[in-house]
Amino acid sequence: MLLALLQAALEDGKAEDIACIDLRGKSSIADDLLIASGRSARQVAALADRVMEALAQRGHKRVPVEGLKTGDWVLIDAGDVIVHLFRPEIRARYNLEKMWGAAFDGSE
Repeated sequence: MLLALLQAALEDGKAEDIACIDLRGKSSIADDLLIASGRSARQVAALADRVMEALAQRGHKRVPVEGLKTGDWVLIDAGDVIVHLFRPEIRARYNLEKMWGAAFDGSE
């Protein structure tokens, strides 16, 4: 399963605060959002490299990636799973978990 593969890649890279948001039946953009933090821009970039390597080993050679040069927020579109990697302060600013949760749970 793609989600488990990507979670394992993030765990192996010592990603922090890994969260998964199930989008099935809620959005057509993907089945899941996988969100994680790295302690620095260098670690965020290294985590992105791990994710892309895991995808390549599974046959996904051309995966769209945004933000890799700065390492503040990297987005990897793996098809069924969209991966967001952040430095902690950037993650707190955008708070995707709250945004996506509020959009679907009826609150706000």
